[in-house]
Amino acid sequence: MVPSRRLKPKHRRLIMIGLSLATLAVAAFLILRALDENLVFFYSPTMVAEKKPAPEQRFRIGGLVEEGSVQRREGRASFRLTDGAHTIGIVYAGALPDLFREGQGIVANGALDRAGVFVASEVLAKHDENYMPPEIAEALKKSGRWKEGEPAPGTPKK
Repeated sequence: MVPSRRLKPKHRRLIMIGLSLATLAVAAFLILRALDENLVFFYSPTMVAEKKPAPEQRFRIGGLVEEGSVQRREGRASFRLTDGAHTIGIVYAGALPDLFREGQGIVANGALDRAGVFVASEVLAKHDENYMPPEIAEALKKSGRWKEGEPAPGTPKK
């Protein structure tokens, strides 16, 4: 007859702790992976030119809509976005926000296509003349197009 081996309480506790830690590690891995897939980075046109994100990598881009660059055809809009140092072409299928206009700061969500054109899935315009997304303001300050205390570029003169 083979004697049955019972685990000592100390060993049972160690096994339970080990299983709990393994479960926690798997849960943390799954959460971090889900967050990584949904994380959208912000870039200025200069950062896009320098870092060259991979095609189809989703990110946000912000800057000023270049004067004279907006074209609208059959429910699609194309325009150029600049931070003063670099410019990037953007295409968007859908209606642009009511507050969208040339010379104004915007943020667009989307990805670059293989030709290097940013295909936007969403375009966000500032909600009033005193607001500019902090990322855009910082990029404009770095490029020398805007200094603190001056009205933001694209702000109508009073």
